[in-house]
Amino acid sequence: MISSIAQRRDGFDQWIHQINQICGAFNAQPLGDEFAGQIREHQDGALKLSFVDARQARLYRTPHEVAAGEDGKYFAVFQLDGSAGMAQGDSKVLLSAGDITLIDASRPSDFTYSENSRQLSLILPSQLVEQTLRFNQVQCGHRIAATSPIAMLSHRLILDATHQQCLSQAESEATLEAIVSLLRPAISHSEACADVHERLFRKTLGFIDEHIRSEDLCPEWLAREVGMSTRGLYRMFAKKGLVVARYIKNRRLDLCAESLRQTRTEQKLSVLGYSWGFSDSSYFSTAFKSRFGISPGEYRKKHA
Repeated sequence: MISSIAQRRDGFDQWIHQINQICGAFNAQPLGDEFAGQIREHQDGALKLSFVDARQARLYRTPHEVAAGEDGKYFAVFQLDGSAGMAQGDSKVLLSAGDITLIDASRPSDFTYSENSRQLSLILPSQLVEQTLRFNQVQCGHRIAATSPIAMLSHRLILDATHQQCLSQAESEATLEAIVSLLRPAISHSEACADVHERLFRKTLGFIDEHIRSEDLCPEWLAREVGMSTRGLYRMFAKKGLVVARYIKNRRLDLCAESLRQTRTEQKLSVLGYSWGFSDSSYFSTAFKSRFGISPGEYRKKHA
């Protein structure tokens, strides 16, 4: 009897250790004498996911685990078999096979597995989610029903992707972008779009994209063009957790990176940077490496 309890405890400790190694900082507790659990990691280029099996367990993140984890990501959780309870913030849902939910890794969350449950947990970089949603409020902790076309298509795409052998970096990134785009109608909270301030913010983002190649694009010029004070522009972006100049710079860099992924010609990097509004090639190279971790030249080779 003591031996069997020790074996279960060893199995539980190994399971949570693997969870922490693969998914980041989590805490857990068994919910009965029949705990069972395992996790299998799958990585292919930009696709980083895991298959999590659990029974009679609770898996959760408190502010302590959040502080110890990595920032800048979401978890798209695909319920494959069984069911699981999930809570984040004020949202509490029961996930059945085929359902999907989105979890913000920078906030506490709580999963409860009573019966046999199998989930696929896909890491979505915050940068990709925010860029795709264009800073609409991200809706986390809600159930995307298995019967919805969005859920069915997303499930099929991510499972098919795990069966492919050696996706290229570009193919894996395109798959990740496609999944976020598929989920966008369900995870983008757009009720505020009717609000006049939200409409002005959307208009300003569109104006930035329209003039993104112009060297004249700066907060002062932008404020005049959209018809508001510079201070008001700063306040509007600050409410979204953004800094105007930094947003413009990062938007230019994201579009530069997209050009490097899609263009096969060996265009001079200084010319590419200049075409997206960077007049100083040294600053462009430094800013690009700061955002993506590698230089523009290395990024192009990586995606060639």
